[in-house]
Formats: sequence, structure tokens, C-alpha cells
Amino acid sequence: MKIFNFRKQLPILILIAVFLIFVVWLGWNLISSQPNGFLSPVGKIDGGIKEKPLEKYSFKNLRKRGGIESKIVLEELLESTADYDVYLFSYKSDGRKITGLAHIPNIEGKLPVVVQSRGYVDINEYETGVGTRPSAQVYASNGFITLAPDFFGYGGSDMPPSSDVWEERFVRPATVMDLLASVGTLAQADPEKIFLWGHSNGGMICMAVLEMTGKDYPTVLWAPISRFFPYDVLYFTNEAEDKGKQLRKLLAQFEADYDVDDYSIDEYFSWINAPIQLHQGTADPYIPVSWSDSLAERLEGLGLTVNYFLYPGADHQLRNNWDTVVQRDIEFFRSFL
Repeated sequence: MKIFNFRKQLPILILIAVFLIFVVWLGWNLISSQPNGFLSPVGKIDGGIKEKPLEKYSFKNLRKRGGIESKIVLEELLESTADYDVYLFSYKSDGRKITGLAHIPNIEGKLPVVVQSRGYVDINEYETGVGTRPSAQVYASNGFITLAPDFFGYGGSDMPPSSDVWEERFVRPATVMDLLASVGTLAQADPEKIFLWGHSNGGMICMAVLEMTGKDYPTVLWAPISRFFPYDVLYFTNEAEDKGKQLRKLLAQFEADYDVDDYSIDEYFSWINAPIQLHQGTADPYIPVSWSDSLAERLEGLGLTVNYFLYPGADHQLRNNWDTVVQRDIEFFRSFL
């Protein structure tokens, strides 16, 4: 029978005791470092999983989310003409209010709808309808309801979900999808006859929506931003007072946590199933002709129908050819009625 030799086993017992004390100390520190006293799987601790709140805006996740219906409310009659009435309207996106401008033709029955996404406008110069009102007037005079959202932070809309510059950008396709899902709540609208219209940055939003929904909404693009993210942002930083220094810092922080390809329209062109009408002026100071040339070529290569029109000498607003452009749009929309 073996007799336990305490002296011989003492060093081993000491090591075991030190190890157990260390494990208890480490566990206590991890637990006490949490605000609620428990270890969070998304807590921002060394070795933990870092929270990534912008992941929900990746193209794949917004595709899963889809549009969320709310009621479109005609809040105020702003103008009445022989052909149409103009209203301030509102709807909800993730519980937040978004306002916009609606043109509703004075025609009986269910009418087709053009959802419009404007380009960039300085918030200090913005008022509801800027960037969309002129074309909306023509479309409405020809029997199309138009709905142009202000987007978060603009007009009478609620502020964006956060002050994060990237969230403010990424949330916009979701807000348009929510508007599309809500079209059927407008008494005069035919939810089976919906069209998209986008100018500049709004064109990029339209393409993102086509990718995320996979729907075949016939879409008109005026001089769209069609390059990959983040080049599509950095390209315009030469106009900033700091030459884009602050934005590049924010971008570096974003890229440390996220894959930019997950937020870039060029990665998902193959998800588009809609016919496209594309307008581009050759004297556009903001959108190079090569961008639209490349976009048309790539979409056609995917088997999509693309009506591509170039306008010699036309600027970003397609001035001097504007009447031709909107008439072509009306013909394009009507071809799907």
C-alpha cells in the first residue's frame, strides 16, 4: 500500500493552487468588465466579438430584409392644377417618418407609379421636391403618379438612425424599398405598375434597389453614379474644403471592420432583372461619359435590355435636351403598361 508523500507532492499542489487562483481571477475580471455583470457575445472586449452595426446594410442582408410596408399618408395639399394635385406625403421606414412630394393625376381608376430618387443636394439648400419636381410635373400630366422621398434628415423627415456618415448612405436603398412595399396603401396607385427614376446619386440608389429586390421595375437613370464603393465617394472629395481628409479617416475605420465589396453596387449587377433606360450628357462635369458607357456595356453583357442615349453638349441636368429626355421616359414607361 502506497503512502501519500506530502513533501514530494507539495510543489505540484502549489502549482495547481496557483493555476486555480489565476482562473478564478481571470473569470471574475471578465464578468465584472461587463455593464450588466455578464459576458456579452458582442461586447467590445479584448478577444471578444466586435459589434458591427452596419452589417445589416450589406446588400445580401438588405436583400433578405426586403421592403417593409407602412401606410402612405397624404398630409397636405400643396398645389392643384387641371392635370394633377401635389401633396406632401409621408410613410415610415423602420419606425421613422420620411416625407416627400407626390404628384397625383386627376384621373379616375388605379394609376401607374414612378418612384423618384434625387441626387445630392446640400441640406442647407434643400426643400421638398428639389431635383424631382420638374420631371414629376410632366410625368403626372401624362397619367403617372410620382412619389419622391426626401430621405432621412431632409424636409420634414426624421433624422437618420445615427450620425454615422456610412449609415446615412447605406440606409437609403432600404427606405426606397419600404416606399415600394407601401405603394399599394395609396388608394389611387396600381402596385402592379411601378417604375423607378433616379438622377446621379439617386441612380445609384435605384440600381441598389433593383439588386436587393430582384424585381423587374422598369427603370430610368439620368447620369447615374455607377462606380464601385468607395471610389464613387472618393471621386468627389476634391470639392471638399479639406480635400477629403476627414472622409478618408472615416473610410479607414470602416474598412478595418467591414468588406467594402458587401456595400458596392458593381458586385451585384447580376441580381438586376429590370429593363433600363440610361441618359448621359457628354458635357456632364460630374459624371464621366466613360462611366455610363461602361455601365451600359456591362448590363447588356448580362443580357439586360438597355436603351442608352448620349446627348452631345448636355450637362448633368441634361439641359438643352431635357424635353427630349422626359418624352423618351414617358414612351419607355408606357411601353410596359
